[in-house]
Amino acid sequence: MIDAHHHLWDLTAVHYPWLAAKGVLRFFGDPSPIQRNYLLPDFRAEASALGITGSVHIQVGAADPLAEAKWVQAVVDANRDWPMVQVVHCDLTAPDLAQQLDVFQALPSVRGVRQIVGRAPGEDAQSGTNALLDDPGFLEGLLLIGERGLSFDLQLIPELMEKTARVLGQAPRTNVALCHAGSPHDRSPEGLKAWCQQLRWLSDLPHVRCKLSGLGMFQHRWTVEDFRPIIETCLDQFGADRCMFGSNFPVDSLYSNYETLLRAHERLIPDSQRSQVFAETAARFYKL
Repeated sequence: MIDAHHHLWDLTAVHYPWLAAKGVLRFFGDPSPIQRNYLLPDFRAEASALGITGSVHIQVGAADPLAEAKWVQAVVDANRDWPMVQVVHCDLTAPDLAQQLDVFQALPSVRGVRQIVGRAPGEDAQSGTNALLDDPGFLEGLLLIGERGLSFDLQLIPELMEKTARVLGQAPRTNVALCHAGSPHDRSPEGLKAWCQQLRWLSDLPHVRCKLSGLGMFQHRWTVEDFRPIIETCLDQFGADRCMFGSNFPVDSLYSNYETLLRAHERLIPDSQRSQVFAETAARFYKL
C-alpha cells in the first residue's frame, strides 16, 4: 500500500514560513498543532501499522525549495527500507527553469513538480496564484517537464477547472495528478453538484489522475458519509486505475488520526478497486 500524498518537515533543517508564522489562520484551519517537526518515524508510526509500505512526499511551502528537496533526498538515502519518492516545488514560468530542473533531477527521488494554482477562494484572492493560468510561460513549463519525464501535481479549486483543462489539453505528454480531488470547498448539495460538473473537464483528459486526499481540509468534523459523494464521483469519472489514496498528513491530522482516515476510504472503495487505489495507480504514476 502506498500513501501518494503526505508531507514531512524538520523545522531545524528547512525554513517553512507558514510553519513559523504564529496565530495565522489558513484555509484549512488553525495550523498551530502541526507547527512542530513531523519526521519520517512519526509518519511511519501511524502509517506502517495499517499496511502502508511506501509513500510520495509532496513539497509543502519551503522558503528554499531546493533545500527542502535535498533534505527529503537525505531522508530517502538514510531510510532504504522505506520506498519514498518526492514531488518538488519549481516555478514553471521561471526563465531559468531548465537549469533548475537539471539540479532537481540530479536527486534520484524526484518524480515531479507541484506549483499550486489554487488553494481556496480567500487565499487565492490574496496570493494571486490563479494568474499562472494566463501566463504563457506556465504552459511552456508544463511542456518542458513532460519532455523530461516529470509529472505535475495540480492543486486548484473547482472554479478553475475548465480554464486549467484548456491549458493541460495542450500538454498531453505531461502526466498530471489532481491533488485533493480538486478541493471541493463548498460541501452543500449545490456546491458538490458544481464540483462534479467542473471535474469532468479534468477527468476527460486521459493524462490526468486523481488523488483521494485532503478531504478533511474543508470539512473538519467529517463522517464517512461526508466523503461518499466525493470518492464515488472520482471513481466514476476517473476509474480506479486513475485514482490513488493520499493521507495529506500531517495536515489532515488536524481533523482525525491516520487509522480513522484510512478506514473511511476503505469503506467507500469497493474491494475490487482497492489494489489500484491504494497501490497500483500510485506505483505506476510515480515509478515507485
